[in-house]
Amino acid sequence: MSNYNIKNLEEYFQIYRKSVREPENFWEEIAEEHFVWRKRWTNVMRWDFSKPEVAWFENGKLNITENCIDRHLHIRGDKTAILFEPNDPNEKAQHISYNELYERVCKMSNVLKEQGVEKGDRVCIYLPMIPELAVSVLACARVGAIHSVVFAGFSSNALAARINDCDCKMVITSDGSFRGPKTIDLKSIVDMALVDCPGVESVLVVKRINSEVNMKEGRDQWLQPLLDKAGSKYTAEVMDAEDPLFILYTSGSTGKPKGMVHSSAGYMVFTAYTFKNIFNYQENDVYWCTADIGWITGHSYIVYGPLANGATTVMFEGVPTYPDHGRFWEVVEKHKVTQFYTAPTAIRALAKESLAFVDKYDLTSLKVLGTVGEPINEEAWHWYNNNIGKNKSPIVDTWWQTETGGIMISPIPYVTPTTPTFATLPFIGVQLALMDEHGQELKEKQVEGRLCIKYPWPAMARTIWGDHKRYYDTYFSAFDNMYFTGDGAKRDAVGYYRITGRVDDVIIVSGHNLGTAPIEDAINEHPAVAESAIVGFPHDIKGNALYGFVILKEVGESRKPENLRKEINQQITEHIGPIAKLDKIQFVPGLPKTRSGKIMRRILRKVAAKDTSNLGDISTLLNPEVVEAIIKDAL
Repeated sequence: MSNYNIKNLEEYFQIYRKSVREPENFWEEIAEEHFVWRKRWTNVMRWDFSKPEVAWFENGKLNITENCIDRHLHIRGDKTAILFEPNDPNEKAQHISYNELYERVCKMSNVLKEQGVEKGDRVCIYLPMIPELAVSVLACARVGAIHSVVFAGFSSNALAARINDCDCKMVITSDGSFRGPKTIDLKSIVDMALVDCPGVESVLVVKRINSEVNMKEGRDQWLQPLLDKAGSKYTAEVMDAEDPLFILYTSGSTGKPKGMVHSSAGYMVFTAYTFKNIFNYQENDVYWCTADIGWITGHSYIVYGPLANGATTVMFEGVPTYPDHGRFWEVVEKHKVTQFYTAPTAIRALAKESLAFVDKYDLTSLKVLGTVGEPINEEAWHWYNNNIGKNKSPIVDTWWQTETGGIMISPIPYVTPTTPTFATLPFIGVQLALMDEHGQELKEKQVEGRLCIKYPWPAMARTIWGDHKRYYDTYFSAFDNMYFTGDGAKRDAVGYYRITGRVDDVIIVSGHNLGTAPIEDAINEHPAVAESAIVGFPHDIKGNALYGFVILKEVGESRKPENLRKEINQQITEHIGPIAKLDKIQFVPGLPKTRSGKIMRRILRKVAAKDTSNLGDISTLLNPEVVEAIIKDAL
């Protein structure tokens, strides 16, 4: 029995049991049989969550790019590795073969080396979703530099904070980027950021929008002329299994962003193995994850996981609504996409539009659909299942985090029976625990608690860059010898898990603990509602009361607000009970969201508490303008 391809539910349980009973043997077998190593490890793993210290494949030597590129050249050198679909549908898509990717990464590696980048140096990459982004990431890994990709929608302040936190030596950016009908001037954002970044020695600039930009003498250089001169071979640096591969920043709910550090070997093994099984990847499939490489989803499931499996991975520069709301489906038809992985936010936005945008495209190539970033509500799940998957492509509702490096809970398509809104079962090797607030594990079925992980998995982040104490305090201090995810979850009678949302999104109303996610789900079932967010606000009698921010679909716009408010509360009463009714319901044009689609609830809490004097930095939001509109109409 090959442990690498899970074929049915019985086999899943068999492999899962083995992975939990003998984790070291299990992961050793996967690592040995499916990857190339320069030197074998001396010890599979070592761990101590009280410190916390975790190491996998100790003293093993490798380079992740040899596993993602070099080893495929003799069998699939001419196969498309990266399929680049530009923002403008009239611009030609690029098919970059494994041979071509090898040459491009080697040339970029030579450029980095010539610019003085050494093993262990940090390189900040602030690029749009163009092939140079993937090439830069892989070239850093090839020379042993640590890449820190910053999503090219963050403000100059956010960029500067990330560059300084890990002391980057170089920034790779572009003149600008296309986003739907707009162009964004990235170079001037970098220039503003670098006023406060004394450590940056050089800036390499990619030409994308061909705009006039200011080039600073002695610091800035156009990338293309350097690539033209560079050699097309570069022997990959030999890295230790535990050498850092990348730093990726995730916003803390409080304080400055956390630079999560991921190492090379364990991350490679876990992302490749999860990709292969959770997307049921077969040799000639065309896989598309719509995320940006600026997020962990893009690192693990656009670049490293797919390429380690010799896959064809689509890189999409555009947005789902340009030139119209059918763009995703047009791309699926055009490239005969087989796996499609996107965020519930995008699904809900597209579900609001006419089905004519879907129906004109042939989606029969699709075999697996996936969702990522937040739990998907039932209405969106059914819309996705019925209209995109045509009830034949299973939906993998995946739960994981920047910190986990790879998918932790998910159905396996054609293996796990799915239930809408449930992420279902833990992935192979993932040992979950639900804990009560007193630190006791809830071992029975049909319970709800705080979601923890009680045993290390290969792709977990090893530390927070420069702040190991914060790493311990954030993830390991709440429960003894456990990684605490910060999320709540329910386990049903079958053993399926449903994520209920951040534990800090639990509001105590009249002594009752109310999670915001189930209330939002209930509101979102109302036919006039597109999306909602709930926060608590101080109340004289109840302690806290509930405030709902609700976006209406067009059908709701013409109805009387008072009637809609009554109907929404009736819906909540029916789904959850009168205790969860909202004291205030404000209809809003949008919700303040981070670039990864998460609702910035701290802003909504301040609005609800009538305390909007200091909202902190909102420049990194996807839609900062929405905040003003919400404050103006606050109840």
